Amino acid sequence: QVQLVDTGGGLVQAGGSLRLSCAASGSIFSINVMGWYRQAPGKQRELVAVITRDGSTNYAESVKGRFTIARDNTKNTVYLQMNSLKPEDTAVYYCNARNIIMVQYWGQGTQVTVSS
Repeated sequence: QVQLVDTGGGLVQAGGSLRLSCAASGSIFSINVMGWYRQAPGKQRELVAVITRDGSTNYAESVKGRFTIARDNTKNTVYLQMNSLKPEDTAVYYCNARNIIMVQYWGQGTQVTVSS
């Protein structure tokens, strides 16, 4: 099993920045992809950014150039640096991990609210 704890959300004004953190524990040796999803009220959960074990990254078009995903393997932690935040970024952000047999794990979610 894998446990994910995601933190770092908060209230920020448009144009501001936040850094989300996701600490993984458990059977982390089996994880090959980690990332962040978000879900706004009334909308489906959507991919924000992912990073693979080899360091490859992918971003939603809406956040490309503003968000950066990174990992620190010594701390078993994945980060999402969010810059130039917009009100439409407001959502609950969930850390996600996927193992090599496609089993997914989720953090509890952290609220990001961007005021206009």
